[in-house]
Order: sequence, then C-alpha cells, then structure tokens
Amino acid sequence: MGSFSIWHWMIVLVIVLLVFGRGKIPELMGDMAKGIKSFKKGMADDDVAEDKRTVE
Repeated sequence: MGSFSIWHWMIVLVIVLLVFGRGKIPELMGDMAKGIKSFKKGMADDDVAEDKRTVE
C-alpha cells in the first residue's frame, strides 16, 4: 500500500491528460522553458553589470 505500482501512475497520467488536454501540456512546457531562459539571461546580465561597476 505504501508504494505505487505502474497502474497508479498510468491512472494519474490519464487524469492529467484529461484535465489539461493533449495540446495544453506542450504549451505549458514551452512557457516554462521561456521562463527559465529569461531567468538565466537576467542572472547573466546581473553578472555583467557587476563586472562593469568594479572596473570603474
């Protein structure tokens, strides 16, 4: 009872697909990827800005 079998995961997957639909999941993953890229770019821009301040 404590561990989940493959059938439990299959049922969860079917429910997720029914709730979000087949087209919505790739859209959500794309939005998440864009957010991660934006975050990384922001972190890189902060490092460049700090380097410019120390040069002055």
